[in-house]
Amino acid sequence: MDHQHNHCSHGHHHHHGDPNSRAFGIAISLNVLYVVVEFVYGLIANSTALLADAGHNLADVLGLLLAGGAAILARRVPSGRYTYGLRSSSILAALANAMFLLVTCGAIAWEAILRFYQPPAVAGMTVIVVAGMGIAINGLSAWMFMRGSHDDINVRGAYLHMAADAAVSLGVVAAGFVMLVTGWYWLDPLVSLVIVSVIVAGTWSLLRESVHLALSAVPASIDLPQVEAYLRSCKGVSDIHDLHIWGMSTTESALTVHLVMPDGYPGDEYMDGIMHMLKDKYAVHHSTLQVEQGTTNHSCALVAAH
Repeated sequence: MDHQHNHCSHGHHHHHGDPNSRAFGIAISLNVLYVVVEFVYGLIANSTALLADAGHNLADVLGLLLAGGAAILARRVPSGRYTYGLRSSSILAALANAMFLLVTCGAIAWEAILRFYQPPAVAGMTVIVVAGMGIAINGLSAWMFMRGSHDDINVRGAYLHMAADAAVSLGVVAAGFVMLVTGWYWLDPLVSLVIVSVIVAGTWSLLRESVHLALSAVPASIDLPQVEAYLRSCKGVSDIHDLHIWGMSTTESALTVHLVMPDGYPGDEYMDGIMHMLKDKYAVHHSTLQVEQGTTNHSCALVAAH
């Protein structure tokens, strides 16, 4: 029996450039400069909150470098060894970014807890000025990533980090004013713990989704039962099996399926229509469809193994 496979020439979606590259470049440059300033003045002001926020911003710079690098690698064309190109590098970048941030949170929280026992004097005005710079820089960076944050979890991760940083900087400014007026220096490590809570809350969903993609789970944006129902409803299809959907990258997905069609192969135009529908309505960018007549018993090897 002749099995028909439909590959890249019909169902493969290509990107021709990344509109977020400029945003990554500007955000990385601004945040590298700000990390240096915040770290230096955190030491001068003896502020754990500023040092913690500098560490957080450094983690974000590394995350932006990972995400930006992955965006470049994802545009590499397929090769003989990497037949999907290097698209999945964006998934690895998102996973590494989330894990690195959570490790950073642990270090910040530990230092803040130690500071509670003997909170040192903090230069409140220095904290206010430096954190105020953070509001402007991180707010601008978040605004640049806002448009692309709906379609790519790496860009969304960058957007969430920048937005959270702006909010944290606002909290540091408020704490600086209170310490300046009251001398309550225990607020400095307390703000550090608040920073940790904000980072964890913003990072957890990114970690969960990147783990799912790394394990080849169906992307959250795709409704598997709806895709299955559509394929079963196609004219001439009596049954389907071996349906698999996974993320090739943080923005693209792939599908393979066996279609049981007793009347045989319906022609390229009909199969193209199925793949265009999968792409346009169900966000499946790369489809591989195999047609069978059902004259022999086929079953998914993964299911049969159990």
